[in-house]
Amino acid sequence: MPYSVIVSQGRVADRTPGAIPGAALLGLALAERLGLRVMVCGAPSPAATDAWPEALAQAEPTLLGLADAVKSALDESSTPLLALNKCPASLATLPVAAARWPGPNRPGDHELGFPAWDLSRPGLKVLWIDAHGDFNTPATTATGYLGGMVLAAACGLWDSGHGAGVAGENVVVLGGHDLDEAEAALLAAAGATVVPPTVGSAEAIAEAVNTALGDDGPIWVHLDCDALEPGHVPADYVVPGGFSPATLKAVLAALPVERVVGIEIAEFEASPDASESAAEPDSVTRRGLEILLDVVAPLLAKPR
Repeated sequence: MPYSVIVSQGRVADRTPGAIPGAALLGLALAERLGLRVMVCGAPSPAATDAWPEALAQAEPTLLGLADAVKSALDESSTPLLALNKCPASLATLPVAAARWPGPNRPGDHELGFPAWDLSRPGLKVLWIDAHGDFNTPATTATGYLGGMVLAAACGLWDSGHGAGVAGENVVVLGGHDLDEAEAALLAAAGATVVPPTVGSAEAIAEAVNTALGDDGPIWVHLDCDALEPGHVPADYVVPGGFSPATLKAVLAALPVERVVGIEIAEFEASPDASESAAEPDSVTRRGLEILLDVVAPLLAKPR
């Protein structure tokens, strides 16, 4: 399947100014590598620290645009390849993909207006690569940050207004090691698998991931740059104890790439003025981008 490069440029709960230019640079680099054009969703606006209801309302136009772009790509039998500024952009992307590959969902989803999928099909598998679980709800969040509730919304634990449909048991949180007590309990109750960086060697981590993903079902890959050990790729909300670039690249190389139906990369934190000097970003931004592209290369290099 060919790729469609989609770039999020509207604020989706951005609290730092570097994620929007970071997504722009990443999208451009991906498009140049693959010889493709970029589709841009949303218009930049200043970063702000606000509570989740306000952030969600401001993000609506961008989220609707992203949902339409992903749907169009899938309708054209193309693989969405998304450069996202912040993880809340996935509030739009995951439900569209889940609707394309329906399977079992959480009990009670119908109460939120989400259909009961065909239990005989595996449904969409989500590989959520992140130092955090992003599995809080408005009732459990201690910070009020929308970015900490994204995956829970996709699994139907709360209604974001943008859909759901991902089965909790189809979620693998790779690299999750900074989990709130409440979200850890929600992940366990949902049947999700958490594979922390401490599992062992790259081979052991890859085996744990592939076992959790199972032998069938399409895979949607989400990569938050904070899953990497700080100091390699500039990102916000970094936590010590993450993956080395070499380890994460090896784990991605071991994935059954023929099953990957969508790839999204979020939270590459470029210098705030990087959009004004895209041809020659500063050395930290440029080096981080090179490392990130090398990490995800296994998902792009194999024949599809």
